[in-house]
Amino acid sequence: MRFTSLIVELIRARPRLVFWIAVLSQALLWLMVPLLLYRGPPGDLATVLAYGREYQVGTEFGPPLAYWLADIAFRAAGNHIFGVYLLAQICAVLMFRAVYQLGRHIVGGPQAVIAVLLTMTVTAFSSPGIEFGPLVLARPLWAMFLLHAWLAIEQGRRSAWFALSIEAGLLLLTTPQAMWLLPLPLLFGLATARGRRYLASLDPFFALIVIAVLALPYAVWVIRSGVSVLPPPPVMTELAGKAGQWGILQAWLIAATAGVFVLTAMNWRRLVPDGEDAPVIFRPPVDATARAYVYFFALVPALLGSLFAALYDRNTVVGGSGIALVMSGLAVVIAAGNLIALRRQRVLRKVWATAIALPALAVLVNVVVFPWIDGPEDRTALPSREIGKFFGESFERRTGQKLAAVAGDPQLAALIGMSASRPHVLNDAQPQRTPWITPAKFMETGGVVIWRATDTIGTPPADLAQRFPGLVPEVPRAFDRLINGSRPLLRVGWAIVRPK
Repeated sequence: MRFTSLIVELIRARPRLVFWIAVLSQALLWLMVPLLLYRGPPGDLATVLAYGREYQVGTEFGPPLAYWLADIAFRAAGNHIFGVYLLAQICAVLMFRAVYQLGRHIVGGPQAVIAVLLTMTVTAFSSPGIEFGPLVLARPLWAMFLLHAWLAIEQGRRSAWFALSIEAGLLLLTTPQAMWLLPLPLLFGLATARGRRYLASLDPFFALIVIAVLALPYAVWVIRSGVSVLPPPPVMTELAGKAGQWGILQAWLIAATAGVFVLTAMNWRRLVPDGEDAPVIFRPPVDATARAYVYFFALVPALLGSLFAALYDRNTVVGGSGIALVMSGLAVVIAAGNLIALRRQRVLRKVWATAIALPALAVLVNVVVFPWIDGPEDRTALPSREIGKFFGESFERRTGQKLAAVAGDPQLAALIGMSASRPHVLNDAQPQRTPWITPAKFMETGGVVIWRATDTIGTPPADLAQRFPGLVPEVPRAFDRLINGSRPLLRVGWAIVRPK
């Protein structure tokens, strides 16, 4: 007897509804996890906010758009990190929506939903998506760019050229990796007869004008600053080691898609007992060009990103694993054929739910269990609001002025930069990295110098005392983490530089 669940019937009849329920549920999950479990921002998010607060047209980290949007979201939420977490999940929703729209044009709505459900299990789109920055913002822009590139280059929709140009320009303002990503659809279009025909029109010319206008401010900054946007040629030595690193990076990408492979294997006909009459999700035949388009962008960004990373001795894929794997689910659906039978529906639902929930459980274990194990400190355990409030209020009580700048330990300084007064962050060890404030300006406006105290007196490190002669250390301040575990209290040494 055939059993067809309500979910399968909804996938067939209301694929858009299933898409929104699944995507918004995952977004809500990853919105609540950091709010409930994190006391400090993950990864380099505090540094992103420190740079975004200055609204520089460009920095050593690259184009400015992600930093600006992070600061806008932070301020819109009343200087609360919730705004940035929400922005990160909006990026995730927009990315999945672009994948769904592209899949709907190629394989139809029902199978497009299956592609999105598979893509959601990729670990690159779970907890790493909380750490908003250029790589997270680039994901929806890249997915939307691929959608409109298909509509413009392979289907000849003139309206898609304008959207494509906007997304390309914004991508150039987001990440320097756009320099090698954007030509890929052009190369694919030149390889097909339809693509060459549509590329020969005037639409690409007008799109280039829009892209140039959007990227002009950053291009002017690059020219004036003399910063090279192109990396130097790689050092072609130890090729065996680089080849091994390339293989390791590809293995990590495959591991990130483990959920996709497990779900595919569990639905494999040869692993299902005979006699099961499974419901089928149908699609019309897929055009050969569309099939090649999906496979091309499922493989080439991953291969090139891992290759560039290996050549330049990097430990992560250039462009980010999110960009490399955004088409993985759709590629699997294309390979599955025109008829996708959903066998062992209850098992598939449980495996899918487990793949979605496991990264959240891993975060919980990291927060609750790891503090009791001797290991590296988790940045999310640092009480950012308490740290920023204490030093901001202490400076204001002593001087009668709001805290304008903070220097010293880069990690702690970035956390204080998120406080209510939003002080400038000075990297005193490398002042060129924070061009908006110089050491001389810091000594004039005053501020707080902080460091991790190693004694009860709060003696500053020798290099810090040399850069700020005459520092008078205050009594160190101790802070509790969310769970201290076996670690000692976070003890912060500090000194006030009074305004002149």
